Amino acid sequence: MEKGKGVMSSRKWAVDFTDNSSTPSTRDIPDPPGFIRASVDQDDSSLTRQKKDAESNWKSQKAWEIAQAPFKNLMMMGFMMWMAGNTVHLFSIGITFSALWQPLSALQGVGKVFEPYKDSKVDLLAPKLLYIALNLGGMLLGVWKLNTLGLLPTHASDWVSSLSPAHEVEFSGGGAALH
Repeated sequence: MEKGKGVMSSRKWAVDFTDNSSTPSTRDIPDPPGFIRASVDQDDSSLTRQKKDAESNWKSQKAWEIAQAPFKNLMMMGFMMWMAGNTVHLFSIGITFSALWQPLSALQGVGKVFEPYKDSKVDLLAPKLLYIALNLGGMLLGVWKLNTLGLLPTHASDWVSSLSPAHEVEFSGGGAALH
């Protein structure tokens, strides 16, 4: 029994994929409509250049998405502050300090956030500036909430303890006159 003959006879259906022809048969069959052979025969340098361009475009898009992410957090935090009200209690103070802490910690890690998207073809300056501006806006929102709660010393009455007592200009008294 020859190699492969036993397999052919034991199966009802079998296909032999070996090519025994001496001439290439791919040129005998016309290309399908819409197929451009030049796209297959492109050199590797243009393919790698296209891949690098596509990767740098992807990195740029992702950097802009990361830069715009604090805007969603800004809107959510603003809604939560509005829901907390203007009275000083534990929930409103917690929300306010969270609104101050999240942008502060995000600003400390700007370099780490944009590290995966660093490339010679990708300009990260504008996304970083937008990211920083939106986080500073979040901090301003927290400071505004502190002011509306009355926790910032913005009035003269907040500094009364540090003022020296006023000098008496005149003295008045009531009662009977003694001569």
